[in-house]
Amino acid sequence: MAIILRLDRVMADRKISLKELSEKVGIANVNLSKIKTGKISAIRFSTLNEICRVLNCQPGDLLEFENDEKADSETD
Repeated sequence: MAIILRLDRVMADRKISLKELSEKVGIANVNLSKIKTGKISAIRFSTLNEICRVLNCQPGDLLEFENDEKADSETD
């Protein structure tokens, strides 16, 4: 089970670059890149709020829960 970040998909839909989004959100390009690639274990609500404000989206547009049903069924 995992939370998957879909920032790259939303950015592509909005046609916004990483550089432009980082400037508008106010966080370093490298940190936003880590969020985009899913190389983080946590995100501040304030950061999520700013990303959603700039991209005009909901948190659910950026976050997706993936249930590993195969692993779950093997343990039953």
